[in-house]
Amino acid sequence: MDTIDKEILKHLQTDARLSMTAIGKRVNLSQPAVTERIKRLEEQAIIDSYQAVINHEKIGKPLVAFIMFRTYSCDNFLAFCETCPEISECHRISGEYNYLIKAVVSETKAIERLENELIPFGCASTLVSLSSPIPSKILLPEDAFLKH
Repeated sequence: MDTIDKEILKHLQTDARLSMTAIGKRVNLSQPAVTERIKRLEEQAIIDSYQAVINHEKIGKPLVAFIMFRTYSCDNFLAFCETCPEISECHRISGEYNYLIKAVVSETKAIERLENELIPFGCASTLVSLSSPIPSKILLPEDAFLKH
């Protein structure tokens, strides 16, 4: 990976729908060269997937809650999380709690229902997001990772 690959990654994270030609113009490469570089980044699993970012408020789910969860029944807990439509992310963490869940819901009653459904698996502490001033940022490799 070099600085051109880094620039390609930056442009794809900003807008994954850019054409190979448009990316090529931004990084001063031909469309076939960009296509080959992106194919290599995909094969190396540096590019994991392409996704649409949905505005949760526009689909009737304006509330985001982060639930710190402690469980001793990890397999059952994870099976529940995989099938629960309100849970959009689940992260294994260190510390007093062993999981961090992100839930996206329509109303506070939905958070309460979710907490009730989680009770059999362990204990939780819930934080409700008031806003997301920085919802996500572009992720780029460390300079030490780049070939010169």
